[in-house]
Amino acid sequence: MADLYASLEEFLTHLKSLKAASPHTLRAYSNDLVQFIEFARARGQGTTDAVDVLLVREWIRHYREGKDGGGARAKSSMARKLSALRSFFRWLLERDEIEENPAVAVRRPKRDRPLPRFLDEDEVERLLETPEGDDFVAVRDRALLELLYSTGTRVAEVVGADVADLDLAGGSLRVRGKGKKERLCILGEAAVAALDRYLALRDRRLAEAGRRETAIFLNDRRGPKGLRRLTDRSVRRLLKEYLAKAGLDPKASPHTIRHSFATHLLNRGANLRLVQEFLGHERITTTQIYTHLDVKRLTDAYRESHPRAD
Repeated sequence: MADLYASLEEFLTHLKSLKAASPHTLRAYSNDLVQFIEFARARGQGTTDAVDVLLVREWIRHYREGKDGGGARAKSSMARKLSALRSFFRWLLERDEIEENPAVAVRRPKRDRPLPRFLDEDEVERLLETPEGDDFVAVRDRALLELLYSTGTRVAEVVGADVADLDLAGGSLRVRGKGKKERLCILGEAAVAALDRYLALRDRRLAEAGRRETAIFLNDRRGPKGLRRLTDRSVRRLLKEYLAKAGLDPKASPHTIRHSFATHLLNRGANLRLVQEFLGHERITTTQIYTHLDVKRLTDAYRESHPRAD
């Protein structure tokens, strides 16, 4: 028997150190599991041996109906919370701290899978052209945006990449994705040119500061915290600023660029399996969500190709 809060701390440490979970994933797991533990403790079931399938079902129902004051929740949110519970209890089961996983018997709500938000090709061009000037920040941000779109990488993969992972001559970047799995990403000519220009400025700034740094993308701060690895939060912030300047959807995120990368490849005839490799997806079903094609393009293709279209 163990306190659920104490077990949660160990579980999050496990996700961070052994599973290489991103800060975003860790925050999501922590928030979801803390909510469940608070619910369990309020009912006198705050230890590992006290949790059963009835409690899990009661919490899911409580959450779904918005009895916590948050209003009725979407199926996708409920499914995420149940997934977090299943992972947590599976870990406890592997450690022999519980005899069965109480979340397994709870049916996962069928999720409505919305099409991913993406920018069209013209919008991406507008975004890439937004960073203006020859100063360090503008040159860095242009290289960053070009890299995100050229490779379809996750923001955590980009900020975690080092200069040693780059091969500009060969046009590639090695990144470490989920679970520390490595994959090779292809760089287009525009990305290579932008990175080459940025790296020259980066190296000059580091030399002037008498510092060494392995990360590709560095912040522009002064003082002891200056010229350090850029964070994913900083990338999200600067992207929001450029979206506003370009007059684009303010809800877009670094993942929107990843969605755009996949969508544009498929729209231009790329093989789904290749796109799966580029994105680092383990399952082809994850990639299949990108097979949406705009109606106009399909209609035009039909009218041009079908013998009885007119």
